[in-house]
Amino acid sequence: MLISPAYAQAAGGGQDMLLSLAPLVLIFVVFYFLLIRPQQKRMKEHKAMLGALRRGDRVVTGGGIIGTVARVPNDEEVVVDIADGVRVRVLRGTISSVLTRGPAEDSGSDVEKPAKAGK
Repeated sequence: MLISPAYAQAAGGGQDMLLSLAPLVLIFVVFYFLLIRPQQKRMKEHKAMLGALRRGDRVVTGGGIIGTVARVPNDEEVVVDIADGVRVRVLRGTISSVLTRGPAEDSGSDVEKPAKAGK
């Protein structure tokens, strides 16, 4: 006949299985170092940035609105000045970046302010 019978492979194919899993393991390692790890680092930095928000910081919201933080009433909300006399409450998580840091708040330090000239 023209069809030859197929025979089972010999036992001891453990190395063949290991070699067939090697590309999958390699793909996972590449995905971890190129995608997962940098994303986790970026999320950690963003969370730290949101935790350090303070009055006077210029921020950009997720909708693209640029404003200045007027106050931080609680852990979830921030009041942002977007124009003269216009304040909006935004969720802290919607702030995408901090453009500039506001002036450091006075903590009662002993640094003297310079005197004005001419007086």
